[in-house]
Amino acid sequence: MNGLADYTLALSKYVLIIVSIALLLRCIRSLLSDRFEPEIWGYLTRDGESYPLTHWENLIGRSLSADVRIVSPGVSRTHAVLRRGGNGRWRVYDLYSKGGVWIKKERAGEEGLSVESGSVINFGGEKLRFRAVTPEKREKLDAKRTVAGYGVSPAGTMFMLTLFQLTLLLQHALTPRQENLPAVALAFLALMALDWSCYFFMRFLNRSGFEIETLAFYLTSIGMSVAASSVPNDMLKQLLLTIAAVVLFALTGWWLRDLERTMSARSTVVMGSIALIFANILFSDAVLGARNWLTIGGLSIQPSELVKVGYIYVGASTLDRLFRRNNLSTFITFSAFCVGSLALIGDFGTALIFFVTFLVISYLRSGSFATVLLAITGAAMAAFLAVSIRPYVARRFVTWGHVWEDVYGAGFQQTRAMSAAAAGGLYGKGAGAGWLKDIVAANTDMVFAMVCEEQGLIIGVIMVAAMLVLALFAVRSARHGRSAYYSIAACAAMSMLLAQLAMNVFGSLDILPFTGVTFPFVSRGGTSLLSCWMLMAFIKSADNRRDASFAVRAASQDSDAEEDLSDWEVWQPREK
Repeated sequence: MNGLADYTLALSKYVLIIVSIALLLRCIRSLLSDRFEPEIWGYLTRDGESYPLTHWENLIGRSLSADVRIVSPGVSRTHAVLRRGGNGRWRVYDLYSKGGVWIKKERAGEEGLSVESGSVINFGGEKLRFRAVTPEKREKLDAKRTVAGYGVSPAGTMFMLTLFQLTLLLQHALTPRQENLPAVALAFLALMALDWSCYFFMRFLNRSGFEIETLAFYLTSIGMSVAASSVPNDMLKQLLLTIAAVVLFALTGWWLRDLERTMSARSTVVMGSIALIFANILFSDAVLGARNWLTIGGLSIQPSELVKVGYIYVGASTLDRLFRRNNLSTFITFSAFCVGSLALIGDFGTALIFFVTFLVISYLRSGSFATVLLAITGAAMAAFLAVSIRPYVARRFVTWGHVWEDVYGAGFQQTRAMSAAAAGGLYGKGAGAGWLKDIVAANTDMVFAMVCEEQGLIIGVIMVAAMLVLALFAVRSARHGRSAYYSIAACAAMSMLLAQLAMNVFGSLDILPFTGVTFPFVSRGGTSLLSCWMLMAFIKSADNRRDASFAVRAASQDSDAEEDLSDWEVWQPREK
């Protein structure tokens, strides 16, 4: 019997690798291989030429980066912005141009001018007529675009995900040391039901793109296996947190759908984030030198994980950048408060993640390297001060690169992590069969090494690759995003997750200083899982493929695609 179990376990390792690679390749093909097909929301026309408006905020000017390029001496490089509101109404804003922006005899000021379909807009002497695309026309135009996931069956990818989860469960069943197997089995079966429930819910909403959720569920499944190995008696709690995370993902996506509502709530989000940070400072418990845990009714949470979502929400509120000069002061103040507070409670790993995200948002909002360099200089000075006044932070830097010199002291965790990862080889020992799980913080700060020990280096690399695929997709979508808010939010969310990923993987392997941050979706930690799924909602909202995003309603499937849609071919602006 033992021989059969050993044979089955060995076979399951190959199944996990093959299914993981196939699942990842299918998501890559669907997310990254399709050519860009623009959404058209309106037109500017003159002298028989048509300039399609493919964003909700369209930059107009002589610059090569302008969405609508008008080559004329009277037009400034960045002359104006024509913006579509969440209610479908348009306004034009003057970007401090020399020639001004006029509709009839009224000049656009700081608050802009309302633009109706058929209005003639004067940009520094160049007159263009605006024509809005009606919802019916937009549906017909959208029907000509390729459906998200075309050529790669989302249901087929979901079956692969289910096979991956069943194989993980099989490995846990074959592990002699596995405790509380009924609870583990129930958690995995419920996770599979959650996967398919989410899939059918999206299909009910006419959404065909499910790759982002699939990759998140893939990583979450590995996180479920980590919990089953290290804390099998907490599987019910892990399952409930996973369900809550997916529900919050859907609710966040629904909220982001209305951009006007999203923008109007940013002050409330700022105040809520500040309240969480103050509660953290005043009432938190110290864990391993950092006071970043808050206990409420017997439940421990990390407020900083929830503040991550609020930080992206506020930082991406960039529409004022298009219309006003003083655009970064509030965000810089909020950022300084967040980073400073995290440093005060000793959570320097999360503070660094916030700072990296701040640099990304600052550049995307200002387009200025000088702003970024100034921020880096200030951060370097603050880091030097932190190392000077926080001895345990300095010790981490002293230990960096020298962990093998003190394997029973400062290098205890990292030396064990590297030994366990090496012991797992390419294929791993099997779920629950490793020993690293018995080391403090193995299932959180050193989870990459724990996965490498149990599932092998190949699965560990695929985990990292899944995050990189999401990052590439976020950047690719941002280039053609329908709104600056969604584009910046997606890039900022992925920069935050990638910084977290790099610090977890490289920190546990002593390539970077050990900072004690979690691996997104995989590390055990309820608040971290909630924040990761909510950050996925920003990436989902930036998806501009047909029938994929939260941000727009799915096009009607019964629209008359045979109508003359010659405007679809005219999407590249032409110079006069």
